[in-house]
Amino acid sequence: MQEAFPEAEVFEIKKIEFNSPIIFAGFVGAGLVGPLAISHIIEELKMEEIGLMRSKYLPPSTVFMKGRLRHPFRFYANKEGTICAIICEITLRMEGLYSLVSAILDWADKKGSKEIVILDGIASEEHDNKAYCAAGEDLIRTMADKDISMISQGFITGIPGGILNECIVRKIQGISLLAKANKTSPDPAAASTLIEALNRFYDMKIDTSDLEKEKERINSEFSELSQKYVEHREEFAGMYM
Repeated sequence: MQEAFPEAEVFEIKKIEFNSPIIFAGFVGAGLVGPLAISHIIEELKMEEIGLMRSKYLPPSTVFMKGRLRHPFRFYANKEGTICAIICEITLRMEGLYSLVSAILDWADKKGSKEIVILDGIASEEHDNKAYCAAGEDLIRTMADKDISMISQGFITGIPGGILNECIVRKIQGISLLAKANKTSPDPAAASTLIEALNRFYDMKIDTSDLEKEKERINSEFSELSQKYVEHREEFAGMYM
């Protein structure tokens, strides 16, 4: 008898030894800032794919770039096991989000992670080259010293909001790093701004020059996904208000 499709589970395709990893995550949002930033981090840090999200709540879609098929919801890690990345390149409906969130946090807990950072965009008319954060009070003060501004108020909905809520319950440090981004098109400049903020706060040295140089290629490859986000946004309202 064929096994029933799971509610949600992280299906591991490669075993590595983890060392209390920090997790960076990006989901489809304004300017596709999350997926663009996470994809660039994965490439620059030469991270390896280690797992996939399996869930009956994911739409029956796959992603292909330059003719190469890849799962739309993937997990990566560096060789040292100190940094993980989660990238999702499809829009997600509200149904089943709690199952997806629980699967992510269960996996993070098993790997000994104490911190999850979500990278995302705030729909705006123009990018202002600034990074913003939503986090605990002590962390906000520390981030301010690194030129990362606090967002005074608002709502974070969808899977980012679900993850941040569950982080509070599970006593995992949840952080949202945000940049104002184009409402209708991929915004590599906003993604670059967030990576530069990570460089300052976590003392990383991720080069962002390729992101800034390849705007035309990024617009060409990700324009369809960006349009799907716009349609999704109209149906379920804004991510940040």
